[in-house]
Amino acid sequence: MPVNSFKDDEQSIEASKLKTLVRLLSYLAVYKKEILLVLLIMAFCVAVSLLNPLIMETAIDVYISAENWDGLLHLTGFALILNVIMTGAMKVRMYIMAKVCNSILVTIRQELYTHIQVLDFQFFDSRPTGKILARIIGDINSLKDVLSNCVTTLIPDFITICAVAIIMFVKNPILAAASLSSTPVMAICLWLIQIYSHKRWQIHRKKASNLNAFVHEDFSGIRIIQSFHAQDETKRTFHELVKEHHDSFVSAVRLNDAFGSVIDFCWGIGTVMLYFTGILILGPDKVSIGTFIAFGTYISMFWHPIMNLSNFYNQLITNISGAERVFEIMDAEAEIKDAQDAIPIPPIMGKICFDHVAFSYDGDINILDGISFTVMPGETIALVGPTGAGKTTIVNLISRFYDVQQGAVLVDGYNVKKVSIESLRSQMGIMTQDNFLFSGTIKENIRYGRLDASDEEIIQAAKAVNAHDFIMKLEKGYGTELSERGGGLSAGQKQLLAFARTMVSDPRILILDEATSSIDTKTELLVQAGIETLLNGRTSFVVAHRLSTIQKADRIFYIDNGKIVEQGSPRELMKIKGAYYQLYMSQFHC
Repeated sequence: MPVNSFKDDEQSIEASKLKTLVRLLSYLAVYKKEILLVLLIMAFCVAVSLLNPLIMETAIDVYISAENWDGLLHLTGFALILNVIMTGAMKVRMYIMAKVCNSILVTIRQELYTHIQVLDFQFFDSRPTGKILARIIGDINSLKDVLSNCVTTLIPDFITICAVAIIMFVKNPILAAASLSSTPVMAICLWLIQIYSHKRWQIHRKKASNLNAFVHEDFSGIRIIQSFHAQDETKRTFHELVKEHHDSFVSAVRLNDAFGSVIDFCWGIGTVMLYFTGILILGPDKVSIGTFIAFGTYISMFWHPIMNLSNFYNQLITNISGAERVFEIMDAEAEIKDAQDAIPIPPIMGKICFDHVAFSYDGDINILDGISFTVMPGETIALVGPTGAGKTTIVNLISRFYDVQQGAVLVDGYNVKKVSIESLRSQMGIMTQDNFLFSGTIKENIRYGRLDASDEEIIQAAKAVNAHDFIMKLEKGYGTELSERGGGLSAGQKQLLAFARTMVSDPRILILDEATSSIDTKTELLVQAGIETLLNGRTSFVVAHRLSTIQKADRIFYIDNGKIVEQGSPRELMKIKGAYYQLYMSQFHC
């Protein structure tokens, strides 16, 4: 499994970080009351923090210097009460924000999952499942701290920085200018660092997505890997992807670490300039001890929020790429969707018409090339021909899993593009080669065909396709729990359950796409009667390579190179001794 197949196949999203952040923060609007309460709590906490250095200055310069111990005691008690209340308020703030942020993550995850559910097959054809999982789980989880810190860090720390600067300049402009003299250096350095940091975190996110996709595919195909003894090859690929993931992380973190070093350096310069100016230039006579201590505290209160903001910015550029990737999928438009004037299709009778249909998956090579045919209600049509001829494409177009580029597909005279997808597919039963079974009981898997089916209807459907006997031999019968994809059942048993699931849906149009490919000859004989019951009275399309399964079809279409080369009943096609005859003879008289 080559590592190149998991390289960065996604387009880089160059959306504005600010635009993405604003969109993310818009989710907070639902929680206006909670956010307002948090802002009030933070305003109180900021006020107490700003007041503490002034209280300290007053205590030293006024009460201690005058030996007014009663006044000092009252001032200390007042400060203690304020700070105890502030500590409790901060706990309440953290609780509220944690609750709000978790609720928002649930909302975003539900919106993303719901949106992915309605996207068409072309979306899934172009993305490994692991990368989609990375969006729903990892990328969304990374947004929690951004949401929380935007309210609890960005706003109060920005206010604190501005308030501290104002207080310092009001108290002593010379000391304030000296203390903050290194701020321009910091601003320039941080601006240069952030230019490159965001790009590195985008790269790291992509490497993480590549790793997720590979691991998911590797474990999904573990039987094939072990069958072909390809463990060493997949191990090499895994090590390469892990190394790329590790190297991209180290590269991004190394640059992020420069933020803290720049701020520490500027903080130190500011502190040195404070004492240099206060002691050597202004002198002790003009600056009291209390003012020195207050300014020293205010310097910490100025630079500490900047450190917090730089950490928040690091976090922002680390995680904003995750938000961009989430919103990229949420903004993806389904190409297969209801038209604005779509109407529900009435109960289907089953007349299918292809009117000069042309279709291409990639826009270059036509899989179907001007196909036209009409199928009457209740007819059974078998589609045969070489691999890649377009058989499955025909049935996918009837279900409107893809849209035609030219021509039209009509069901009972309705263009499938003009009717609602739900009303069309709800009257269709589709069985493919991959008879996917979900985790849950056998009864739940069969009921998936029609969620309101009764237990009796489920049992009757299973009996009709001869699945009932093997189900009842299981320890818990219809209550038997299945693991993912029906682990523990044979391929034939899985297929019989898929037949039962389709039977219980009572479809008006039935599509069997290689649906008997995994059934052995003995099981095939058992299920033929069930298939005949399933086909009775329904318009049916059967894609088959095993010609024994289609001998009772009303017509056979031989498809090759995107065209219907031959069509007619099995008897008629055998008489003309054309392509179908050659295929039949190769299977039964080789």
